[in-house]
Amino acid sequence: MNIASATSLTLERLWYLRRPVQVLADVSVLAGAFFLAYLFRFDFAIEDYHFNNALNQLPFVVFVQFASLFLFGSYSIIWRYISFEDIKAFLKAAFVSGTILVLVRLLLSPDRFIRWQVPLSIILMDTLFAFAGLLTLRLLRRFVYEIGEKRRFQIGRRRKAKQSTLLVGAGRIGALAVKDVLGRGDTDFDIKGFVDDDKHKRGGSVHGIKVLGTTDDLARLVDELHIEQIVIAIDQAQGKDIRRILDICSAIPVKARILPSLHEIMHGKVKVSRIRDVQIEDLLGREPVQFDDKNLHDFLSGRVVMVTGAGGSIGSELVRQIAGFNPQKLLLVERTEFPLFQVERDIAKDFDDLEYVPILADIGDESRMREIFTEYTPHVIFHAAAHKHVPLMEANPTEAIKNNVLATKLIGELAGEFGVKDFVLISTDKAVNPTSIMGASKRIAEIVLQSLNQVYSTNFMAVRFGNVLGSTGSVIPIFREQIRLGKPITVTHRDMTRYFMTIPEASQLVLQAGALGTGGEIFILDMGEPIKILDLAEDMIRLSGLQPYEDIDIIFTGIRKGEKLFEELEITGESLLKTKHPKIFIGKIAAYSPEEVAQIVGSFRQALSENDREKIRNLFNHFLPEANISMEEKREAAGASSSSANEPLINAQRSALET
Repeated sequence: MNIASATSLTLERLWYLRRPVQVLADVSVLAGAFFLAYLFRFDFAIEDYHFNNALNQLPFVVFVQFASLFLFGSYSIIWRYISFEDIKAFLKAAFVSGTILVLVRLLLSPDRFIRWQVPLSIILMDTLFAFAGLLTLRLLRRFVYEIGEKRRFQIGRRRKAKQSTLLVGAGRIGALAVKDVLGRGDTDFDIKGFVDDDKHKRGGSVHGIKVLGTTDDLARLVDELHIEQIVIAIDQAQGKDIRRILDICSAIPVKARILPSLHEIMHGKVKVSRIRDVQIEDLLGREPVQFDDKNLHDFLSGRVVMVTGAGGSIGSELVRQIAGFNPQKLLLVERTEFPLFQVERDIAKDFDDLEYVPILADIGDESRMREIFTEYTPHVIFHAAAHKHVPLMEANPTEAIKNNVLATKLIGELAGEFGVKDFVLISTDKAVNPTSIMGASKRIAEIVLQSLNQVYSTNFMAVRFGNVLGSTGSVIPIFREQIRLGKPITVTHRDMTRYFMTIPEASQLVLQAGALGTGGEIFILDMGEPIKILDLAEDMIRLSGLQPYEDIDIIFTGIRKGEKLFEELEITGESLLKTKHPKIFIGKIAAYSPEEVAQIVGSFRQALSENDREKIRNLFNHFLPEANISMEEKREAAGASSSSANEPLINAQRSALET
């Protein structure tokens, strides 16, 4: 058995013995504090009368103090992770026990209860001595534990060369990082100090580490202290702040890295000291969104919640978010086996007590879906299943109709028939003035739901938002792959812009919108400022340690079928209504009547039965006055005239994605 194993076994044995040993130590401290108070009271010369009184009073005093400790949960605290909140339990116990002893002294008759009545001066001193002693005992225990942990980390490991490090941000994340580093012996960075733009912090210290200046002092400090890396430790920093710090580090030059956000740490996704390279998601970060947890708890807790498309980017994140609000049961509906397996595994790992059901099913299969509704009778449905890839839907318009329109109608009708309370459709900004089959099909899905809201008691609503960072098929994973292969990054147009939002942020806003809805709304999320795709590509190249147009080229392939230069989040001429949430609005979008919707759906069914792709395009333009879907023959003619000119770029794009 090696030293590390022996140490681990010893700690495990001590774990089982800790309660009796701790109780015995506490009793000794409480008794010692009581007699110390008597010694101070009588100038270290206690007469026999007072000494006998002290012996008589001791069991009662220790009992009251001990009972107070248990009452406030002091023995459930794991002292290796002590915080100010834990110390509050001891302060409360001290106050309650002292109050009880004072009341016994003042209110009970001296003739009958003399042995319980402790002098007031001794009560005060004893309370201070006793609980200060208990806290000191636990802090000493933690100190010994941390020394042991440091040695354990170092045993059997080759000592790493430490990198001189400056932390940017002397706030909560910085403090947590320093605390974690100082408590371990296996980290590879040596923190020389903090910089923080709050000038009031300058000269102060966090866990013994000094605040040396502001970000304007970075160049000087890097030179003076021979700093090898800068670590950004700002919780929920906005993208512009991270970009500014990166620009400073680039000019020095020194390597810049970043610590995870407090949200990631609190949800157990990463450890405090798990620093990483800055990613494009950090540069696009916006002001954190505030959520009404009580509203969401009322909306989801104790209910059977169904998520369709549960294995997708948005669907799987919705599942994780919903799981945190204690639903009665969570139904994971997904037609592809492996994504369903992945999301089920994640939920099983992170939510032990959650009752969930993985359901392999196609939402367009009426008999299968009816069977699911009959068995589980969901209360809330988040409908995330959809075909969303613009070029693929241009090539396969019939599938866009089947999945995005008809399957949505089927699920919606079943929801109404089975008395589902709330139904939330995940829609898209591409449904505004659609130029693509995908966007137009999602707009028809919105129209269908608004119509169903007029027929059933279910609250049907839709939520529109733009692109989500890192979702399946989105531009960022494609760019990463191209950079990894050392191939040119392909951008369709130098002026193309898109709205971006992180997957967790989009999912949380969807949940919030669902909780706000009363039926018939089309919610529109505040996506912030649009981002140029070209800027995105250049930033990703730089974050990879390369230079745009030198190490990695950027080529322009031309706008693809159905794409716009920029996306819109509201229809021209329409206004938005505010909700209780500052980042969620309601579009004033006129609903179609059930008769009109029946005609629309019937026409598309007829076109599907004839497999007439051109007729489908024409129907979109006919039923959606705001749509501008190009006819196939016109597109082919336009494509033929430009194919020879674009052929080198298209070939480059294809080769960039080859492995």
